[in-house]
Amino acid sequence: MLINSKTAEYDAVIQAANTICAAIRTAPKGCGFDFLDSAILTDEDKDKISAEMRKIGESHGERGAFFARDAGNVDNSQAVVLVGATYDTRKLSKMCQLCGFESCSACSEAGAACVFAGVDLGIALGSAVSKLAELGIDNRIMYTIGKAAAALGYLGEYKMIMGIPLSVSCKSPFFDR
Repeated sequence: MLINSKTAEYDAVIQAANTICAAIRTAPKGCGFDFLDSAILTDEDKDKISAEMRKIGESHGERGAFFARDAGNVDNSQAVVLVGATYDTRKLSKMCQLCGFESCSACSEAGAACVFAGVDLGIALGSAVSKLAELGIDNRIMYTIGKAAAALGYLGEYKMIMGIPLSVSCKSPFFDR
């Protein structure tokens, strides 16, 4: 059997995407609560994300131009991994207050995110991209992908979303931005 490089490279990206979803799941979480999820987008779903990124960018005029730039990076990627966190509190109440509210219930009532959501998301993203570096898969963490994913309803209740486009090519599409 002959497997050409294009097929092998695509398969490597998908295998890497699966691997980093596992790294995201096993990443350390604040207070031992797991409010993270991830998903892999390819083909039409990846195209929907880049189209939504362009739409969001256009709605913000010149200030939104970076959405179109990042959409071009998504177009040049073989897959995108979404990583999301819910706003759920860790029920530490007055013992914490890192969110700026008096209690976890006050944070929830205000519709704010528990500070641990961002911390856990950041740790998971770090675990994911370090694994990608080991695997030789070009990538970049992008807020713009997460914004589009949330607008499209990807990951459901997970409101704090970041995206990681994955690419194997002769030159990283994320380098000369």
